[in-house]
Amino acid sequence: MTSAKRSAERNVRRIEWRIRLHEIPLIIGLVILWMMLWREVSLLSAVSGLIVAFVAMRVFYLPPVDLAGRFNVWWAARYLGHFLLQLGVASWNVAWLAVKPGPAPKTSIIEVPLRTRSDFILTMVGLTISLIPGSLVVEVDRYRSTLYLHAIDTPTGVEVAAMRAEVARIERLLIMAAGSKEEMGKVR
Repeated sequence: MTSAKRSAERNVRRIEWRIRLHEIPLIIGLVILWMMLWREVSLLSAVSGLIVAFVAMRVFYLPPVDLAGRFNVWWAARYLGHFLLQLGVASWNVAWLAVKPGPAPKTSIIEVPLRTRSDFILTMVGLTISLIPGSLVVEVDRYRSTLYLHAIDTPTGVEVAAMRAEVARIERLLIMAAGSKEEMGKVR
């Protein structure tokens, strides 16, 4: 066997071990979830949870999510504060629309292109928008990094533009909290 071939095999094994090391938090999380579901912390529940976790990870394979490797507490706190404020305001607005006399509010399906290419940020933006009352993600185009939202009370282009601006604001806060340096350069 040539030295180049041995070196290539070593590199492949090193990459496989790195992937395995990334699975450890998922395995631990699944075992903890298993024990919580059974409401029992014991050796038997831990071992059975480990077996179920391995089987689940092999049968339902998910590609690894690439994280930026950085986390900014200040921007995360700003994101959380903005989310809680929007949650309160939107809850009030939706409650008012439910009891307000008159015709039903107009709704729209809005296409919102994002600046990020990160699956993690894309998912977090979609989850955040869906948790705020009055909007819901109905489709995600992962390859074009585009969200399609169903938004309530959007009768004119002004409200549609405001919804797009709100999604861009949430995306910016998430990128500043946990995005890559390249993405941070795009949103500054």
